[in-house]
Order: sequence, then C-alpha cells, then structure tokens
Amino acid sequence: MKDSVTRFKMADISAKPEIVRTVTASGRLALSPDTIRRLAGGKIEKGDPFSAGELAAIAAAKNTSQILPLCHQVPIDLMHFKANLGEHDVVVEVSVTSTAKTGVEMEALVAVSVYLLTVWDMTKMYEKDTRGQYPGTTIVDIRVIRKEKGAARRKVNTRA
Repeated sequence: MKDSVTRFKMADISAKPEIVRTVTASGRLALSPDTIRRLAGGKIEKGDPFSAGELAAIAAAKNTSQILPLCHQVPIDLMHFKANLGEHDVVVEVSVTSTAKTGVEMEALVAVSVYLLTVWDMTKMYEKDTRGQYPGTTIVDIRVIRKEKGAARRKVNTRA
C-alpha cells in the first residue's frame, strides 16, 4: 500500500486552554450617492439592509468552519455591529467574541464580508447602470483591525 501524503491539516489545538478572544474586523462597500441617500432615508424596497446584514453576519460567523475547510468550529459567545454611512460608502465593523482554544479572526472576516454582501444584494437595483453593470460598487478594505485575548476560562463547580 502506498503511503498517503497529507497536503493539508488542521492545527492541533488540543493542548491549548480555552481563552476569551475577541476580534474586530471591518470592511467598506462603495455605493452611489443616490443609494446612500436611500439608505439614510430608509427607502430601500427590499427592507432594512442593516438589520438583514446583522442576521446574515451572525449566521455566517456561526458557519465559518463549513465554508473554510481547515477552520476549527468555535462557539460564538457574542457579536457587536457598527455600520456608518459615509457620502459614498457604508463602513461596517463586526466584533466576534468566543471562549475557545483558537481565535475568531476568520469568523469576524466572514461576518463582515457577508454583512456587506447582504447590503449590496438589497441595494443592487439602485446601483446598476444602463447596461446592468456595477461600475462603482465595490467591497474593499476587509481586514482585522483588533484582536484581544483574555484569561483562561475556569471550570466552576456547580455542585454544593
């Protein structure tokens, strides 16, 4: 029998302690001034893109290990969202907190990406040019802006 060659492997985190970890990621969606005005006035035909973006981001973060094959499945303890409208863009920050043996960078990055894609999906009807293209609509600058690590979680004896 021929020896198999492992080309990929998950990182071994079995000896690591569970630690509270928070990662904040951000990204930007460039939109036309007309679409920005519609967002500011709550005049998006499909509904509220920011609420939908938050729900989509939560689902995406929880399912990151299903999307990225070498990513560990981690429990999501908490998520915070911040969205700001600029003159030509929407800037989103997502913070993801988990008590786990590994970080949540990928969960935060996936959450930001899906949040912005949701806003784009809900506003795309206003972004198309006469040929049905999106000449100025872009998602850019997706990155981790902050990582924090806390203390190891202590097991609490709940029996008297």
